[in-house]
Amino acid sequence: MEIKNSAQAGTFESSDILVMVEPVAKGSGRDIDLTSSVYMHYADSINNVIIKVLDKFKIEDVKILAKDKGALDPTIEARVETAIKRALDIQEGTL
Repeated sequence: MEIKNSAQAGTFESSDILVMVEPVAKGSGRDIDLTSSVYMHYADSINNVIIKVLDKFKIEDVKILAKDKGALDPTIEARVETAIKRALDIQEGTL
C-alpha cells in the first residue's frame, strides 16, 4: 500500500508513544526516526514492532517519526497501526 497522507496517533505522555506517519517518494524506502526515554535498552524491540506493522500493511515507502515514553509492545503496535490506517483513510478501527 502507498501512504498518501500524513497522520498521527498516540500522545507524548508517560507509557505511551506518539507516532507520526508521512508519505515519501516511491522507492525511498522506510525511514524510521525513533526517540525514546528507554532507547538504550529497547530501541531494537521498538523498531521491530514498527517494522512488523509496516510488513502487515505491505508498506515499503514511508517516514515514521516515533517519540516513545516507555510504551509496551501492544501499545506501540496499536499506535503505529492506527496512524497507518489514518494515513490510508481506513476508518475501521481508528476511533
